[in-house]
Amino acid sequence: MTQYVIIGGDAAGMSAAMQIIRRDPNHAEVTTLERGGIYSYAQCGLPYVIEGSVNQTTDLIARSRETFQEKYGIDARTYHEVKSIDPNKQQVFGIDLERNQDFSISYDKLLIATGADPVIPPLPGNDAKGVHTLKTIPDLEHLQSDLHQHRQVTIVGGGYVGLELAEAFATQHIPVRLVERNRQLAKMFDGDMATLLHDEAEAQGIEIVFNKTVTELKADADGRVNALYADDEAFATDLVVFATGIKPNTSFLNGSGIRQNEKGAIHVNGHMKTNLANVYAAGDCALQYHRIKEQHDYLPLGTHANKQGRIAGTNMAGVDKSFQGVVGTAIFRFLRLTAARAGLSEKEAEALGIPAESVYYKGTDIAGYFTDKKPLHIKLVYRTDNHLLLGAQIIGESGVDKRIDVLATALFHSMSMDEFEDLDLSYAPPYNGVWDPVQQAARRAK
Repeated sequence: MTQYVIIGGDAAGMSAAMQIIRRDPNHAEVTTLERGGIYSYAQCGLPYVIEGSVNQTTDLIARSRETFQEKYGIDARTYHEVKSIDPNKQQVFGIDLERNQDFSISYDKLLIATGADPVIPPLPGNDAKGVHTLKTIPDLEHLQSDLHQHRQVTIVGGGYVGLELAEAFATQHIPVRLVERNRQLAKMFDGDMATLLHDEAEAQGIEIVFNKTVTELKADADGRVNALYADDEAFATDLVVFATGIKPNTSFLNGSGIRQNEKGAIHVNGHMKTNLANVYAAGDCALQYHRIKEQHDYLPLGTHANKQGRIAGTNMAGVDKSFQGVVGTAIFRFLRLTAARAGLSEKEAEALGIPAESVYYKGTDIAGYFTDKKPLHIKLVYRTDNHLLLGAQIIGESGVDKRIDVLATALFHSMSMDEFEDLDLSYAPPYNGVWDPVQQAARRAK
């Protein structure tokens, strides 16, 4: 029997485990080690429990630990935190948190799928009551139990999670403030597109503080946060959520010899193999190959974690399959708007030294003569030397998801701007104009 050990019981880890069970059903002994108490849940759905679109946290759980154990025969352990690995002896060492006992387990093949942890800056007062992050179901439950005391919520960070949380609180009529150290929200977008998000936040009563770095939190006599200081300016608040990014959960690999980038993300090849024999990695703890940048990048998203986990498990079970890379596609809702992007922004292309220009087009989501049409803002970035599409950004109230997926497909297959006019895209007035806005934008490129 082959001893498979997987560290991590969420998207990447359990996608891999299921592939091993299906592809090596008679020769596999699969052990999964999860440091928390919950398996296989949708982290991306957490803000929508607060917002109200998801009824309860249990709705986010795809498969329970008991399902993996009883239906699939996986030794799915909870509260088992891995502390180190020995790649020479092919052993994993850790602590059983429930029993407070050390454990070790041998492997023939090992998958590291430990994900990433939220980052809280090492600030005075960050351990006060009312200070939160949001990454796990227990995080969410802790935050929800604290909300009844709210008077003013402050979110630190204006990226995906920060904006989704701001929407969730605003939808529930909870006063919310966003503190962002840069001069724009959603820095994955170019500044000219991000202004649409700024306008929407202002229209919906969300306070935004730009160009301020949080330096300290103050607490009252009961130890609860009551003020946030940003560059010596004080803001009254009684609940703070840090949405300041994540870091790969890989510190336990120190000294193992595994190859990582400067932030701790693990280098893998197309088969999800690391530089260590019989050791694989996938998900938010690993790097992804970016097809447009033609280099490895760190883009921690659930879609990538599921794909990488599936490919890792397939290869671990002896079936050859390669990860084909990503193009940086992402989408999120912010109040009345949907914002999506794929490929490179204009500033990313410039930083990479790629000769590029952009074109902006304002169209509508459906036929322009319909009374309920909505504006659609499109920005395309392309190479000036060969007209290859490099990236796209779209913001609007409707029809954004349809267009970004067309553009993501075009990026995956290296289409040029000139080829867009030939695409046979769907048309009927309630869904589109005769010329799709993406085609209209591409035709305006020089």
